[in-house]
Amino acid sequence: MSHFNDFGNPQVAALPAHLKQFIVDQHYEHYTPVDHAVWRYVMRQNYSYLKDVAYYPYIPGLLKAGLTIEKIPSLQEMNDALAKIGWGAVTVDGFIPPAAFMEYQAYRVLVIAADIRQLKHIEYTPAPDIIHESAGHAPIIADKDYHEYLSYFGSIGAKAMFSAQDFELYEAIRALSILKEMPDANEDEIKKAEELVAHRQENMGEPSEMALLSRLHWWTVEYGLIGALENPKIYGAGLLSSIGESVSCMKSAVKKLPYTINAIKYPYDITKAQPQLFVTSTFQNLIDVLESFADTMAFRVGGAYGLKKAIESKNTCTAVFSSGLQVTGTFADLKTDMDGKPVYIRAEGPCALAIDNKQLSGHGKDYHCEGYSSPIGKLKGHAMALEHLSIEELNYFGIEKGKNAELTFESGITVSGQVDNIVSTNGKTQLITFSNCTVTDEKGQILFNPSLGDYDMAIGEKITSVFCGAADKDAFVEIIYKSNIETHHAVYDTGTIELHQLYQQVRNRRHNGGDFGFLGNVWFTLQKSHHDDWLCAIEILEILEHEDAEPGVAAEIRDFLEKKAAAEPEYRKLIDDGLYLIKHPVEQKLVV
Repeated sequence: MSHFNDFGNPQVAALPAHLKQFIVDQHYEHYTPVDHAVWRYVMRQNYSYLKDVAYYPYIPGLLKAGLTIEKIPSLQEMNDALAKIGWGAVTVDGFIPPAAFMEYQAYRVLVIAADIRQLKHIEYTPAPDIIHESAGHAPIIADKDYHEYLSYFGSIGAKAMFSAQDFELYEAIRALSILKEMPDANEDEIKKAEELVAHRQENMGEPSEMALLSRLHWWTVEYGLIGALENPKIYGAGLLSSIGESVSCMKSAVKKLPYTINAIKYPYDITKAQPQLFVTSTFQNLIDVLESFADTMAFRVGGAYGLKKAIESKNTCTAVFSSGLQVTGTFADLKTDMDGKPVYIRAEGPCALAIDNKQLSGHGKDYHCEGYSSPIGKLKGHAMALEHLSIEELNYFGIEKGKNAELTFESGITVSGQVDNIVSTNGKTQLITFSNCTVTDEKGQILFNPSLGDYDMAIGEKITSVFCGAADKDAFVEIIYKSNIETHHAVYDTGTIELHQLYQQVRNRRHNGGDFGFLGNVWFTLQKSHHDDWLCAIEILEILEHEDAEPGVAAEIRDFLEKKAAAEPEYRKLIDDGLYLIKHPVEQKLVV
């Protein structure tokens, strides 16, 4: 991780350490003149088209997010603008794990991929890039109802259970997206990467909470429509940042379905255009659907259901006792009573105890390094749960520091030993530490013996919540999700550097003025050494026609572009759209 810079933004400054690990420097100086031209082309096309089909706040939202048409935004500019609406932004290296992405949203920080798509992927890229993240996500943030939904989604997504298969799929998708954005990517390698993504998608088993939540995220935040079913507007960032799909999605061939909880039944493929989209009537409906799904999640259901989900996930999870004590670890075993209620849990490997998401002193993973276990429930013959007893009441029942005690639970589990410490906070007893302790189950089988050290028994009548991740993530130092695959950064040859210089010369002419013969020289070099390039040609033609200069050169460029569009269908729409904007320029207020 590079040196952390909060850009003077309160939301970014408040990020915890486990999220800061994903932040990379933007390295604004690495953007080439071609990169800026790609940004400018997409933004001009977006503005021209989206002003009519995007949900209203998109256009004023561009300005509120610190974006202009002429250049790729700097992170400082975006943070200065977003701070005014209570958000921030950071740059990361491509796809980050879904759990981390969600948590950034909960902290009201936009995650922006630092890289930008190649010219050959100008219409759409499966890789996250600065066009998608900033021009797609940032403008709509200005809408209060929407950004409330986004941050609330993040807070729920950060607690979602995810599986080993989820992470394997994430790694496969990340690898594919990086390959596709490499200038010299091997087609065989791309095909293998696509096959791996397909294979993992087809062998996910029962989808996890995170997988289902990711679908809701995709069909709303990324590809959502809002309004009337027959005439909706675009608000999803994936559509707002794709100059190809933002047009095609409105055609009748793409089914429009009302957005309900049924959207979780629809998986998605990031490499293809979507066969159907979901239309919400209001942003409040998004929250209502999210609420109905959240009610089924382990962090709200708790109990045996939540603990079983934690065991299945094989990830670091946290179980919350009704006393408020939080146990973090990799859960491996669960005992239940005849009614299916948890009576005993066991976690393996490093574990930690916390209250209110703050690790208890002396109860980190260095101390509980080999696992943790505890009974759950009431004591036999006691109407009131242990957590509700005061220190005086505990003493009355023979649970007193420095004295031996034998506790038998309704489940038949017995804990006997010397009481060394009792932890009580917020009016509840949460932890009792025993020395010389033996724990047995209802059959007399030993679950813990004195040779293992002190026994820290969690107090709680039931498990109220179970969620993925640690209670105190920074103390637990969670870095397990970070990918080892890094995005590709190009090394440019002499010819490509020359092309960059031509783009820069056109850019300088547009901003600073100068003679037109100079542009004729740029066009001559472009034709001689970079005959396939169409975007620089359009930028030269735009200046000449707007200033009614060099009609001979302008006619030559237009003829080249029209012939290229006719001969190479893959460029037809791009060139036609570029020529259209020469005749119908965008409003100047977004150009500065």
